Amino acid sequence: MTKLGTHLIVDAWNAPADLLNDADRIRQALLEGITAGEATLIDLCVHQFSPHGVTATATLSESHIAIHTWPELGYFAADIFFCGRGKPEEAMKIVIKALKAGDYSITDLTRGYPSGADANGHLETFSAKSLKEIAGVA
Repeated sequence: MTKLGTHLIVDAWNAPADLLNDADRIRQALLEGITAGEATLIDLCVHQFSPHGVTATATLSESHIAIHTWPELGYFAADIFFCGRGKPEEAMKIVIKALKAGDYSITDLTRGYPSGADANGHLETFSAKSLKEIAGVA
């Protein structure tokens, strides 16, 4: 595979509900994570749900960070995708620590295209028709 980036997927549990429902704290955690990850912020959007929950997305030059919280469950889901430079692992450590997750799981994915792809990224082993068939689209 030709690596184009690193994508970290996080499930976190046993985090304090008050932190997971605090839009300002989540904004600050993302900003601290972006700094630690040596990334470049383009835009940050934070939305507070009623009665509880926060969704935040940071668009980065390197790609993105997103977080979704369920304070009533002490749970948050986050992902961070960096292509090119930066330290996604450092960014994610900051977010997990800032939101005081008691337990968490991180899936580390390499993003890119298979070695069997041509210079334009087209797969040699699949045609457009066979990909549609695989996806169940006629």
